[in-house]
Amino acid sequence: MPKVLITGANRGLGLEFVRQYKDAGWDVVSTARESGPELDDLGVEVESLEMSDLDAVEHFGKRFDRLDLLIANAGTYGPRDVRDAKAGQKWAQTFVINTVAPFLLAQSVLPAVKSARGKLIAVSTKMGSIADNNSGGFIAYRSSKSALNSAWRSLAVDNPDVVCAVLHPGWVQTRMGGSSAPLEPEESIAGMRKVIESLGPEQSGGFFAYDGAEVPW
Repeated sequence: MPKVLITGANRGLGLEFVRQYKDAGWDVVSTARESGPELDDLGVEVESLEMSDLDAVEHFGKRFDRLDLLIANAGTYGPRDVRDAKAGQKWAQTFVINTVAPFLLAQSVLPAVKSARGKLIAVSTKMGSIADNNSGGFIAYRSSKSALNSAWRSLAVDNPDVVCAVLHPGWVQTRMGGSSAPLEPEESIAGMRKVIESLGPEQSGGFFAYDGAEVPW
């Protein structure tokens, strides 16, 4: 039975990832700051992990001997505007959660993923694309995801024997995406799962949307 580790699993995209991989017969390990009834009811392993605690993140992945798939999904929006020192501090914390923590977790599970000839996936966003940024704003979120994309690309270059990619889930009806988003979580996750399954060494280091289209950096 293949094993997947999914972070940020207590709601939204993470919860739907857990649900679909569980239904597909995978051994699912999920993490969240705090679990919730929907996650608990799925009957998967649930571990507490605070992504801003980098010591905890560094050591978390060392428990695995073999891991077929990491989905680094946990993230935060951060301050919408950065106009003072207080907002700047929150921006820095956004980088910790959205960029540094998932990269450290990937490094932590890397031996287990290599053992399984598995894949390292980070959930990013088109808002992290510099080429696609025509509207500005959302500095903390955009910049932290751009940095995540860069870090994951380096992860792929430095580890050619592991498939690594960042995915854009689309604009989805979650707490972050809002009720007016055109995509249901089920459609987004089903699409990303197909993309993940299809990824081979030639796509490693790429940036793809949930429908398989390449996203510009």
